[in-house]
Amino acid sequence: MADHEHGTMDYKEQQKMFDGFVSFVTRTVIVILVLLVLMAIFIR
Repeated sequence: MADHEHGTMDYKEQQKMFDGFVSFVTRTVIVILVLLVLMAIFIR
């Protein structure tokens, strides 16, 4: 088994990916909400 020292993991790439995911989800939710509002206004 490989030797592993606690606390030596490089998490920068994982943090970068997570930040990108959160940004993508936030923007997607905003776009969906805007579309719903526009549909409520114009489709009656």
